Amino acid sequence: MADVAVELVLRSTSVITPGGTRAASVAVAAGKITAVLAHDAEVPAGARLEDFGDDVLLPGLVDTHVHVNDPGRTEWEGFWTATRAAAAGGITTILDMPLNSLPPTTTVDHLRIKQDVARAKAHVDVGFWGGALPDNVKDLRPLHDAGVYGFKCFLSPSGVEEFPQLDQERLATSLAEITGFGGLLIVHAEDPHHLESAPQNPGPKYADFLASRPRDAENTAIQNLIDQARRLNARVHVLHLSSSDALPLIAAAKAEGVRITVESCPHFLTLTAEEVPDGATEFKCCPPIREAANQDLLWDALADGTIDCVVSDHSPSTADLKTGDFATAWGGISSLQLGLPAIWTEARRRGRTLEDVVRWMSAAPAALAGLDAKGAIEAGRDADFAVLAPDETFTVDPAELHHRNQVTAYAGKTLYGVVKSTWLRGTRIADHGTPTEPTGRLLERQN
Repeated sequence: MADVAVELVLRSTSVITPGGTRAASVAVAAGKITAVLAHDAEVPAGARLEDFGDDVLLPGLVDTHVHVNDPGRTEWEGFWTATRAAAAGGITTILDMPLNSLPPTTTVDHLRIKQDVARAKAHVDVGFWGGALPDNVKDLRPLHDAGVYGFKCFLSPSGVEEFPQLDQERLATSLAEITGFGGLLIVHAEDPHHLESAPQNPGPKYADFLASRPRDAENTAIQNLIDQARRLNARVHVLHLSSSDALPLIAAAKAEGVRITVESCPHFLTLTAEEVPDGATEFKCCPPIREAANQDLLWDALADGTIDCVVSDHSPSTADLKTGDFATAWGGISSLQLGLPAIWTEARRRGRTLEDVVRWMSAAPAALAGLDAKGAIEAGRDADFAVLAPDETFTVDPAELHHRNQVTAYAGKTLYGVVKSTWLRGTRIADHGTPTEPTGRLLERQN
């Protein structure tokens, strides 16, 4: 330790490392972790000690599914507010989805526009996904070379006209192109034919909305995606899985060697259809929040590795778009600041550990995107941390959230896990929920 110009030492009786949880001191120099040492290791001359006592030191979370909507629909969110919320919630890296900004991230020029908007506003590190549309196959390789982390497509209508879906033929064309340069396709997997044939009964009843987004739509789309990935030896990722019926398909594909990974989201893992009040469209998302029995199977799949990671799918809108009609209300859950305590509250109830939560919400998303400097407390990684009081509780007050629009399905819920501070490359970027000035960097894929 004395051989390195250590500037900062973070100490806790509970540090979550890849090798387990232990009392430790973490040495930091030039924004990087240089060593994980004994709890009582001597602090070098000139280094500052931050002792967190029994609060847990965990790696900063990595959220690879965030709709920032900036520029173009900045009244929905924006890089300033989204990254402040992320920092307050223990997240140190986000990847921005290619929609619902205007323009969408579907050409290099559009990527540069978005980067220019984000650069001065980022409180956390920000990377970008590209988009795969029916008419932009020629743009995919240039976007890959420009540093996007992969490409998102929809197999059913996206909800915004500037981001049309891929049919099976265009999916095959785009996937072949992306596989040719070693890229990753991330997929909103709902089959449009099943959606079109489902009963459509507008109005305030959640049961009617749930019936309009049947599990079969997810199951069929995922099976088709598996078939395409198998044929092309392509790397694919299923976004926001909600149907537990698809889990056997996914598990079998993984066992066979198909290159598929899967995420789910806090709302599918902590909220249930049975508790959604009629007219409460803050709970609307696509695919939808399903029944408690379905949720139990999603948790089983997290435990056995069929589901790889948990990310927010933070998809906010202005309050006026959350009308009382589930058919016309904007579909999206705002949870960027609340994902860690929401998942931890349910995980502890189900006998899971904070090490599990770190694997699902930090290590696995970092691995998905190839963010080799993120996702773990070990030498050589970025000094990104969250400090969590796991046994403290708080009640969600939407007015205290940093999201631009304080509309959330978690309003009034009491959650375990208070984020005491968040650190990015050795600098405290949030203290007791209050972010500092922005110091985030824009990230580009390196391999």
